[in-house]
Amino acid sequence: VKALHDAGIGVVMDVVYNHTAGGDDSNFSLTAPGYYYRHRSDGSYSDASGCGNETASERAQMRNFIINSVKYWAKEYHIDGFRFDLMAIHDMETMDAVAAELKKINPSIFVYGEGWTAGDSPLPAERRALKDNVGRMTGIAVFSDDIRDAVKGHYSDAADRGFATGKPGNEETVKIGIVGATAHPQVDYAKGNNSKRPYAAAPTQVVNYVSCHDDLTLTDKLAKSMPGSAEAERQRAARLAQTIVFTSQGTPFMFAGEEVFRDKKGVHNSYKSPDSVNAIDWTLKTRNAAQFDYYRELIKLRKAHPAFRMTTAEDVARNIVFDKTDAPNIVSYSIRNNANGDEWKEIKLIFNGGTTPFAAKVPKGEWTVIARDGVLRADGLGESKGGTVVVTPVSALILARTK
Repeated sequence: VKALHDAGIGVVMDVVYNHTAGGDDSNFSLTAPGYYYRHRSDGSYSDASGCGNETASERAQMRNFIINSVKYWAKEYHIDGFRFDLMAIHDMETMDAVAAELKKINPSIFVYGEGWTAGDSPLPAERRALKDNVGRMTGIAVFSDDIRDAVKGHYSDAADRGFATGKPGNEETVKIGIVGATAHPQVDYAKGNNSKRPYAAAPTQVVNYVSCHDDLTLTDKLAKSMPGSAEAERQRAARLAQTIVFTSQGTPFMFAGEEVFRDKKGVHNSYKSPDSVNAIDWTLKTRNAAQFDYYRELIKLRKAHPAFRMTTAEDVARNIVFDKTDAPNIVSYSIRNNANGDEWKEIKLIFNGGTTPFAAKVPKGEWTVIARDGVLRADGLGESKGGTVVVTPVSALILARTK
């Protein structure tokens, strides 16, 4: 941890408090039989974890165990954040207490998790730390399955395509991701694929991503959903997908190695796979150097411009303006008003996930071209006077102006 801190890198710890490997013979059961777990009415273990049991965070000593142990990791090891596995198995009161206690140790500590369970639980849904309940919690963020499935296709169907791979009908759900699942007057949540209402009280409560260690990596998903395509086509789709994620409000999350187009040989659940599947092949950094450079510039762009990092729902609703367009696989919008203190007065973003060019109408002005036709440079690629600007298929057009 210290070596990573010395390099300017924070460390997030993945914590799995929702179940234990054993039941009757676990240390919890040996300490206080039946107390630390939830049970069904017939006395059997409830199993919202899908692993044989689930812990009872609502009980005082289980709650204390969770809170005291994360405090220990934060104090003794200087951990910068905690990612809670199947967080919705835990109750909201426990998660609020976790965040509150950790913030006392380090105000910038990041607490987030999976806002779902792997099965039903006796804990009532209104008490669970669910994605739908995150707006009722404080200092907690959840993964957005909305932007994930809308951009690349549904996680459970390898062949399903999404916005970035040419499937129409995902435009409104992409917008839900762009506004960080907050209420926005131009976003129709009734048309959302996974969520039918805004669930985040602030964009800081949402983690946007297209792939992680679970399910197919983005590289493998693109190979499965774009059979017969050239690798260059799939890399282009990956660039568009990540551009949407990294320019959306909320916290962007990227699977390690995705910047070099890492795959896992099509294995979607690789927890018991060998290094030949799970290791990052660093020769890909040379082979896919252009992809790596694009991702590096994308990260540089986001870090340099606070307009992509608004912290309140009110700012998002006021500063993001969507353009009216009925074209399939097109999302066009502006971030205005020097949002969040940005040096850029307006940022125009147009995403084309379709197979044909799109002629966009851009106000006349002195624009700097940031991204165009699968190429991105945080400091600019050239200039544009606006007017009719063509957005090539499977690409993002990003323009910026200071006046």
